[in-house]
Amino acid sequence: MQQPKNNFKIVPSKKNARVILPNMLTLIGVCIGLTSIRFALDGSFEFAIIAIILAAIIDGLDGRIARLIKGTSKVGKELDSLTDMISFGVAPAFIMYFWSLNTLGRFGWLICLIYVICVALRLARFNVNSGQEPSWRDNFFEGVPSPAGGILVLTPLIISLSNFNLFEINYNVIVPIFFITTSLLLISKVPSYSFKKIVIQRKTTIFLLFGIVLFFGFLLIYPFDIIALSSMIYLTLLPLSYIHYQKLKKKNDDQKFIDEDDDLEDIL
Repeated sequence: MQQPKNNFKIVPSKKNARVILPNMLTLIGVCIGLTSIRFALDGSFEFAIIAIILAAIIDGLDGRIARLIKGTSKVGKELDSLTDMISFGVAPAFIMYFWSLNTLGRFGWLICLIYVICVALRLARFNVNSGQEPSWRDNFFEGVPSPAGGILVLTPLIISLSNFNLFEINYNVIVPIFFITTSLLLISKVPSYSFKKIVIQRKTTIFLLFGIVLFFGFLLIYPFDIIALSSMIYLTLLPLSYIHYQKLKKKNDDQKFIDEDDDLEDIL
């Protein structure tokens, strides 16, 4: 009589092993995001900002690693959105509330609530729109992504810790402006560069690597100056991305119109 096969395995399959790594990175991002709130509670706002930056770096890596090792999964997708909600929605709101917005009373808390709700709406819209067929629109996000939004609302705090804090700034006015503007950018349909599909020629790869090393070198030496400068550069890229998007949209719409005309047959 043939013995039944034992399907129990102690060692997971290769597919499961590939899924575990990016999900572990995502969970580490959750821990770092929550830890930033504790730093803010202790008044260590410098470490709170660094924790958010680390969470943003991990958020940019986990998805790319998952696609590289073919370890993408539906659980990982949902987990990534929950991580973004905590690390770039709840955590920055608490950090800024403990630093400045608590002086505004109920209005400060209302601004925090509005921002967190906009992050949730932004992530929900992203989950609904993802999974569509690849197109030129993949080079753009619809609205500002949540990691960028989390760093943008921290910009006033980052500037206060940098060497750019040369003038006396009324943060009770600047901080709500940044919160409201960022909240609107999150739920808006303003196209922003996604930087997902960047084609680099092989001969320029060495210069790209040198630029990345140089950037992180300056980031280690002048962390808050570089982060503040990067935030300002990102804001200036938004109108450029909008203009670029409109040009590509017009070009592709015209091409589609020509292709549809080519499908027609003159029967007269």
